[in-house]
Amino acid sequence: MTLNKKIFFAVGPFAVAALFIVALLYSPIDFIKDPSDEKVYEAASSMSVNVLKGSEIKRQAMESGKYLPFFGSSELSRVNPFHPSVLAKKYDRSYEPFLLGAPGTQSLTHFFMLNSVKKPLENKKLVFIISPQWFVKKGVSDPMYSLFYSPIETYEWLVDLDETDKTDQYVAGRLLEFESVKSDTQLKKILLKVKNGEELSQSDRRKAYYKYKRLKNEDLLFGQIGIVSKNKRIDKQVTELPNQYNFDELDTLAYKIGHDKTDNNPFEISNSFYSNRIMPMKGKLKNSQKNFNYMSSPEYGDFEAFLELLDKNNIDAMFVIPPVNKLWSDYTGLSTEMLDNFSKKINYQLKSQGFNNVVDFTNKRGEKYFMEDTIHIGWRGWLEMDTYLQEFLKSKQKPDYKMNPELFYSKEWQTKDYQ
Repeated sequence: MTLNKKIFFAVGPFAVAALFIVALLYSPIDFIKDPSDEKVYEAASSMSVNVLKGSEIKRQAMESGKYLPFFGSSELSRVNPFHPSVLAKKYDRSYEPFLLGAPGTQSLTHFFMLNSVKKPLENKKLVFIISPQWFVKKGVSDPMYSLFYSPIETYEWLVDLDETDKTDQYVAGRLLEFESVKSDTQLKKILLKVKNGEELSQSDRRKAYYKYKRLKNEDLLFGQIGIVSKNKRIDKQVTELPNQYNFDELDTLAYKIGHDKTDNNPFEISNSFYSNRIMPMKGKLKNSQKNFNYMSSPEYGDFEAFLELLDKNNIDAMFVIPPVNKLWSDYTGLSTEMLDNFSKKINYQLKSQGFNNVVDFTNKRGEKYFMEDTIHIGWRGWLEMDTYLQEFLKSKQKPDYKMNPELFYSKEWQTKDYQ
């Protein structure tokens, strides 16, 4: 066998496979199958980065009608017997929670995730958990936004644009603040036009479409790799609950579990969190948060963009505002007055625009075992939230939104010390 033939047989199969993959990625025709029901089920509890950054699994889930989206961040990862996914499974609810968030996801990421599934969610419902600590002076950090930045969802948003409105201009301006976005020179040029309210050319639209199409095929090919569901953890927690739902009985159980799980510290923080996260640096944390302020942040504008999407697609939302563990905030010096003012400000932004399904737990900060650690909803908190959720899902009242983007996208509102 000649040297050339040896090289061909050694390299040829890989070259053919590579060419085949490239052809699939750039094909204008959809040859690749949608995710299976089993894969969607695994993804629903996974909170995997590739699921959050992709679009096809989320779209498939929402089109099925089986899943209720829960938008949030790190609290969704804390699976205990009263987590929404556990309660839904144990008591055979009509929905399966699809967890759309992870530590570090905030309103701008949520905007693009919702935009990617807005059509199947028209006239439906979702849950959104607002974390006060998102609303820091500079909003979501560049590294954290970059971790969850989704090119496919960004290009999908651009492909759908017709005439740009105030929300589109705001979102484009925010995207241009992040290095992961600006590094795409083609995208940067298009975003600058959107930010300035300029009409996109046919060339811009064509480039955006072909980029979106390639990213969609890439998502279908590779977006299902490495998904690790939390279903085994959920199944284990299901066994901890009684067979019949009774709130008082469950609340007593939640109190007992919370008591047993927090007995190594004076803050009613879960033992593992305290040992692994607090103890190594405890001495440095006393009064460390006395200057924290959640009243001035671009996050208020990012949050408004999410609200605008709800309005445009007639989606009904239940908003949950978790408290901060009072024992912990007293230790770190985090101002309860500031947290109360944050609650008033975010409630005004919501309710003045017709978003009236607000479950505000701010004043539950001192309730025993309501929290699992410093800022995350825990045993009794999840259980109480569930009672509001069931009423929300039963309600037939249609949303009646009255949006005020002029105010809520303004720097004045984003920096206003609301009292």
